[in-house]
Amino acid sequence: LNRAMDAGRSVLLEGAQGTMLDVDHGTYPYVTSSNATAGGACTGLGIAPTRISGIVGVSKAYTTRVGNGPFPTEDNGDPGKLLRERGQEYGAVTRRSRRCGWLDLPVLRYSATLNGLDSLIITKLDVLDTLAEIPVGISYEYEGKRLEEIPPQAEVLTKVRPIYRTFPGWQQSTFGLTRYADLPPRARAYLEFIQEQMGIEISLISTGPERQQTIVRAGTR
Repeated sequence: LNRAMDAGRSVLLEGAQGTMLDVDHGTYPYVTSSNATAGGACTGLGIAPTRISGIVGVSKAYTTRVGNGPFPTEDNGDPGKLLRERGQEYGAVTRRSRRCGWLDLPVLRYSATLNGLDSLIITKLDVLDTLAEIPVGISYEYEGKRLEEIPPQAEVLTKVRPIYRTFPGWQQSTFGLTRYADLPPRARAYLEFIQEQMGIEISLISTGPERQQTIVRAGTR
C-alpha cells in the first residue's frame, strides 16, 4: 500500500463494521474487538494518518443493529418489520435478523465527528418508498432534560427517549433512479434535511442493490 501511494496511485480503503461497534468509541461492551472508525485504517494497514486524503461515511436511510446494545430509535412494530423485509436486513452468512429503526441524527453526528467525514453516502433510500410517514430521531430526552448529543455511557443511552421529527413519505418508487432531479420532492426534502442537520454534503445515494442503481451528486449543490 505504501509503495503504491509513493508511486502516486489512488488507493481506496474500506472499513468493516460500524462506528458504534468501535472497541474504544462504540457502545461498550456491545462492540467488536477492533477499531471500526477511520483511524483503524492506520493501525490496521500500517499507513500514516497523513496519507489519508479524504473520508466518506456510509449510512442507510434508516438504522439497523445486530445483536444486543442500545438502540434508541428501534421500531419493534410493523414499520420496523417492514424495514427488515424490504431492506432484506438479515445477516449474509448467519441469516440473523437485524434490529431496525429510524435514522438517529445524534449517532450520525457523533460518527461524523469521530471519523472526520468529508461527505456522506446514503444507501437503501428505496426501502422507505412505501411509508406514509418517516420519523427521524433529532435528539433525546433523559430524566426531563433534552440531549442533543449521545451520552458517553452506554447504560444511559439505553434509557433515553428519542425525540422525533416526522416527515411525510413520498409513497413513490425511487428504485433504480440515477438522477437526483428524478427523485420525488418529498424524498429530496428528506435527504436535504439530513444534509442540513449534518453540515456534510450527501455525495451519493443508492436506490437499489446494483452498482448502477446510484445517484452521484458531486458538484450538484
